Amino acid sequence: MSETSTNGDIIAPVTKRLTEEFAGKRLDVVLAELFPEYSRSRLKIWIEQGQVLVNGENAKPKTKVSGDEELQLTAQSIESEQECIAEDIPLDIVYQDDAIIVINKPAGFVVHPAAGHYTGTLQNALLHYDSSLVEIPRAGIVHRIDKDTTGLMVVARNLTSHKYLAQQIQKHEVVREYQTVVYGVMTGGGMVDQPIGRHPRDRIKMAVRENGREAVTHYRLLERFREHCHLKVQLETGRTHQIRVHMSHLRHPIVGDPVYAGRHKIPAGATQELISCIQSFKRQALHAWRLSFVHPDSGEEVSYEAPLPEDMQQLITLLQEDTENHEADG
Repeated sequence: MSETSTNGDIIAPVTKRLTEEFAGKRLDVVLAELFPEYSRSRLKIWIEQGQVLVNGENAKPKTKVSGDEELQLTAQSIESEQECIAEDIPLDIVYQDDAIIVINKPAGFVVHPAAGHYTGTLQNALLHYDSSLVEIPRAGIVHRIDKDTTGLMVVARNLTSHKYLAQQIQKHEVVREYQTVVYGVMTGGGMVDQPIGRHPRDRIKMAVRENGREAVTHYRLLERFREHCHLKVQLETGRTHQIRVHMSHLRHPIVGDPVYAGRHKIPAGATQELISCIQSFKRQALHAWRLSFVHPDSGEEVSYEAPLPEDMQQLITLLQEDTENHEADG
């Protein structure tokens, strides 16, 4: 019996007869070989949701095949994705073609539905912008940035691009460069190589932990102010809140970070305008300004940039003026 996709199209199951070359292999391994256009994680979900049948019966990912079975795959959207509805939300598109969409995400925009945010997300917007994305995991989203972090994200427009980009991210081949403003004065750049895991007491926060997952962040000083620094930061890994946690670990938390920065710190003798700007900065001053990767179709390296958002530009300008004024007074 055929299944119906979320946009009403009939999805015919794909049937393949296994041969002895697959004998002794796990079902999830066999599927990955037979259907390379889909990611292993997606195939595993399909097995677990009963969308893969072996001789007409459900099986488990670790089930070993004998090499003479009939295998049936119904490639349809994952159930959790079907709950996400298309919404007419404007997108700031930096670049697009048949394979990818590069988006400049504003502050306050949640990437995909989660507890407390089931509508109004980037995923909802993407489904409205391109209805064919309903057939791609998470509407083509292959990486995320925090709700209040601004900047560039790449979205895959087909399954081949999705798998290709996901593999690049997994191999740390996608270059993600950020700009941020932090508290305190640094003497230069460096690297933080500290594992990150869930905070032992506060479940909302992440923290540097011995038993956490590997996390590596590189940073370079762009400009030094009286009591702040403007940094360029590059991720080698992509852990939740990674830059925010690592900067806090260095005792140079990001300005405006509501979770990791604590109280606002105001330079002595600052103008009222600078004081107001720092005190009213309600989000982390963090922007994903450059994104570089190998294009799924052309195989060539591509790079995209998004200018700093207005709130960060204003903050940096006021910090520059504050520094110049006090140097003149000195």
